[in-house]
Amino acid sequence: MALVRWSPARELMNIQEEMNRLLNRFFGPSLLEETELPTTTTVWQPLVDIKETNNEFIVTAELPGMKKDDIHIAYKDGVLTIEGERKQEKEEKDVNFHRVERRYGKFYRTFQLPSQIQEDKIEATYKDGVLTIVLPKAEEARAKEIEVKVS
Repeated sequence: MALVRWSPARELMNIQEEMNRLLNRFFGPSLLEETELPTTTTVWQPLVDIKETNNEFIVTAELPGMKKDDIHIAYKDGVLTIEGERKQEKEEKDVNFHRVERRYGKFYRTFQLPSQIQEDKIEATYKDGVLTIVLPKAEEARAKEIEVKVS
């Protein structure tokens, strides 16, 4: 049996590698596994921010490389749905890819909003790969300031 000198740095590297494996297993396949999947079965979800003001909800989604016509938005019964498809530019023959990290294919996101919305006043804009949806709150859903009376 050979003696191996203990190295704290090596132990830390082993811990980091194990944590990376656990996180990849929990949050999804690694990049290597993703590149082996055909692009038609790749599932992706655009990154979304939802913020609330006193008068409205503002939903911002990153959808780079998409056309306006490939994005569909619906609102029904308190649920906002954003769906669409990002298509791959073209297939290239006699080309070897060394890394494929961009995602293509269909996506579908739904969000339950906690307040009533004025459905006829919902607005959506798409600029520079960012979709912004403004959902005005109904009058009864807006926070009302209550005056404190002094007796």
